[in-house]
Amino acid sequence: MRRIGILTAGGDTPALNATIQGAVARANRRRVEVYGFIKGFTALLNSQVPHVHLNPLFTEIPELDATRGGTIIGASRAYVDPDDKETMLQIAERMDLLKIEGLICVGGDGTLNGLQPFAELFPTVLAPKTIDNDLGLNHRNEPDEWERVQSPDPPGYVYRRNRSRTTFDLEQMINYATPGYATSVYVSVEGVQRVRTTAESHRRIAIVEVMGRHSGFIALGTAYGQPDIILVPEIPVNVAALVERVRELYELQKNVVIVCGEGITNEGGGELAAQHTSQDPAGNVVLSGASEALRSLLIQHFGDAYFQNFRRAESAKAAIFTRKVGHTQRGGRPILFDRFYAAQLGGKAVDMLLEGQNNALSILQRSRDKGFYVDSYDGNAFRDRWGQIHARFMHPSFYDSELMRPSRVGVEYLLPIFTNAIGHADMEALRQLVFDSGSLFRPYHSVNTDINKRIRYLERGD
Repeated sequence: MRRIGILTAGGDTPALNATIQGAVARANRRRVEVYGFIKGFTALLNSQVPHVHLNPLFTEIPELDATRGGTIIGASRAYVDPDDKETMLQIAERMDLLKIEGLICVGGDGTLNGLQPFAELFPTVLAPKTIDNDLGLNHRNEPDEWERVQSPDPPGYVYRRNRSRTTFDLEQMINYATPGYATSVYVSVEGVQRVRTTAESHRRIAIVEVMGRHSGFIALGTAYGQPDIILVPEIPVNVAALVERVRELYELQKNVVIVCGEGITNEGGGELAAQHTSQDPAGNVVLSGASEALRSLLIQHFGDAYFQNFRRAESAKAAIFTRKVGHTQRGGRPILFDRFYAAQLGGKAVDMLLEGQNNALSILQRSRDKGFYVDSYDGNAFRDRWGQIHARFMHPSFYDSELMRPSRVGVEYLLPIFTNAIGHADMEALRQLVFDSGSLFRPYHSVNTDINKRIRYLERGD
């Protein structure tokens, strides 16, 4: 191959540019041109195919900075309908006209689903990214544990995960951690620590909501911020046990900090958050907020008199507050762990294309003997018997449902990721950049302005 394409799809993460930079650096060494497609799959649906040459003369463009969060080539949640054969053939023709011989998609489980039809037309691989850490398998046979059952709602069926019959071992995990996850946890931990001081000072109960619709990995990682209680989507909330634990803690230390994943469920298995009928661009039901739903439950169970008797608040509503870490988890400078392994996985994706691999993904593996290392894995092996690829759930063994915090296995999982996740350069950047006096005088300069000058379009005469 002499020219390949790369795109970033789905939601943004802190380490996308690091992945692109790693891919471009490897391509430079192997004398391969890289075209970056603007705004993910949207570019391929555009007859002009807006793109940027990321390494003219095998030198990466200066805008490509691994320490910059987000993606300089833009992202979108648009995907291509695999049943639209005409559009698929048009995309293949556009790739041919641009002399693109292979494609790297940087994304999560949705992107891995979305690239399946492309792999039947031209070599396509995936470099992983997701802050939720839900791209991967707890063990190789996990896709076979899914079943499809009838449902009265469109499309007429739902997927349900059966109980696993495989003995879990950390070394069996496929894709141990994804770039973006460590930085997201870092941001969330800081949020928890900052909320704690307010809760302590004002004798409050704080509920901090973090991202993770179906996966509790971010919530699990916030244990580094020492919240009193952690609630994850994989384990239904036992309301009676939760209320009793909150009561014990509040009477002991006069404050409580609870972390909950946005997709936590009730004991019946339904999402605790109230639901709207609208959907986000990825087709997910929009949730009004798990933290607010949890707050309402606690207000109902404690009542105003409880806090009035302690003379700590005039009402339960005043005593219990919520905070969402929100989209700050997705943005900003990636920490060392994410930067380093994102670049490695991007480079591996280039090697995979040049080795002739197709419908495969670069993965980050870990063993007790080798530590972390990059490898590749067959994308088809992620599919269930109906061809669907599912987001990875946090394995239940990671969580102690009685203590409402990470189990010993969960701690064993987290330690290798975070023990040296922050580098000296991260601390130095914090010291130099946060209160850079020049920021008071210089207006913000968006990298989009510079990238826009580099965008080129497919011309039929080429």
